[in-house]
Amino acid sequence: MAEIEDKAPRIKPIIEGIDSLSLGVSIVVAILMGVGIGIGLQKLFDVKWVLWIGVFVGVSAAGLNIFKAYKKQLREFEELKKNNPRYQDQKALYGDEDDD
Repeated sequence: MAEIEDKAPRIKPIIEGIDSLSLGVSIVVAILMGVGIGIGLQKLFDVKWVLWIGVFVGVSAAGLNIFKAYKKQLREFEELKKNNPRYQDQKALYGDEDDD
């Protein structure tokens, strides 16, 4: 049982790295899938501009993946801020408050 507790801290950075890597992979896959859909539609309908619909869908999906990852990181920071007194005094980088 003690061996499992000793190995847990070593695995955590690896899991966090894989999670960050998955964002980059998901962006590339989303764009490639959109281009693939666009090429398929272009061949199906024999209209050249339909490719750009697929490209737009792929880039939009990649943007959505980025937004979801940002929101996840923001939630994790808010939780860290609640549980750790070191981060409780942190101010938002962008906010409505003016520093006079």
